[in-house]
Amino acid sequence: MKASLAWTEIVALIIILKVCFNASHQLTGLQVCSLCAGIVRNNSEVDRFCSSSAGRIDRRCCLSNDNSSDPERIIGLDLSNCSLTKVEDLSGASEVLMVDLSLNPIVNISEKVFLGFLDLNYVFLPEDIGCPGGNVSWQQVTVEKGRRFCKGQTNMCNQTGQMSMSCPENSLCCPDGPGFFQCKCSESYHGYKCLRQGDFPPLKVFGPLAGSTVLISFLLWVTQRRKAKSL
Repeated sequence: MKASLAWTEIVALIIILKVCFNASHQLTGLQVCSLCAGIVRNNSEVDRFCSSSAGRIDRRCCLSNDNSSDPERIIGLDLSNCSLTKVEDLSGASEVLMVDLSLNPIVNISEKVFLGFLDLNYVFLPEDIGCPGGNVSWQQVTVEKGRRFCKGQTNMCNQTGQMSMSCPENSLCCPDGPGFFQCKCSESYHGYKCLRQGDFPPLKVFGPLAGSTVLISFLLWVTQRRKAKSL
């Protein structure tokens, strides 16, 4: 039992460290807007979309102008004609509705670039680059004038909140961006493959983890202090 608990602590600690590491390397919204010099191109798809949505232009982004929502929310991203050869991280614009990556010599787009982009409904790409998640992830795909247009992101779970054959028992399928979905445990279920029933025991899981974190931090502090004294 103790060995099992210790292993759980180690796994949880690794996950937390990985999340912190990934977060530190993700681009913020303001950084995404500066991936290309200049501002949204005049009369471009994003420019017209921004005007019709009553948004405001900030560098290469269209920001929501709705005072009731996040004033920094990016609803449009124009990275067209930016000489981009690859696209790896757009995480700072995860709530965007329209993205234009056309007129770029792109040779590679990371499969997970649009992971978590639930609101994305319009994507413009070079004609030889496929739509994120494949054509099945979009209601309409057209190719014309040297670019590919992906419109209307489809729900990979068919109906949100319904049981899915792709998810284990006691879980629900939830969309997670074009071509992606995630399985969330139903109410009162948790743990590996949602096999455990009852309330999640935070003290049993995070209590030992917190103690281990404090102990490791203390040991590192002592080690660094000794090194400093030796110098």
